[in-house]
Amino acid sequence: MAEIEYFYSAHSAFAWLGHARLREIAAETGRTIKHKPIPLDPVLAAAGSVAFRERPAGHVRYYFGREIARWAEERGKTDWLRRMPTHHRTSYAFANQVIIAAQAEGMDAVALSEAFLTAHWEKDADLSDRDALAALATGAGLDAQAVLAAADGEAAAAEHEANAAEAIERSVFGSPTYFVDGDMFYGQDRLEMVLRACGRAYAD
Repeated sequence: MAEIEYFYSAHSAFAWLGHARLREIAAETGRTIKHKPIPLDPVLAAAGSVAFRERPAGHVRYYFGREIARWAEERGKTDWLRRMPTHHRTSYAFANQVIIAAQAEGMDAVALSEAFLTAHWEKDADLSDRDALAALATGAGLDAQAVLAAADGEAAAAEHEANAAEAIERSVFGSPTYFVDGDMFYGQDRLEMVLRACGRAYAD
């Protein structure tokens, strides 16, 4: 089955904003979503981008304030925190690996990633807290014990690193980034173009 490749991080604001629409597009077009969670810092660094914590305050206020507010309204996300989540700067690597493990085990990675993203941006969840991740996995209908155990394994960690290397190789420079038949689309504001590309490729 044809895929939509989905590079993102488990704590990404703009992945959260676009996730439900991506799920709809996959259903509409009969494509599967191939989840490729990535650590953002090395991917941004390789692309020559400045980490958000190092950017000017005005840029951060706009990007993580006004832009999120407008897109939350566009996407019907009325319950968001209207601020940066308390634990946004903690490590989300294991959360990424839980999504990777869920996909590898044939579990519902779409529901799981949506649970993580929604809990972080609407409920202030700490995605570095294993108990919180387990509760979210259970709430998404997964076997939390099994998926967290798989996420602890070498295979999930190796795939996380491989996703980062692949993202760098393919010039990914942010989250979310989608690929449709090799064509890259950066940002959830490109999802209608993703829909078009699923049915009819853009000219080279």
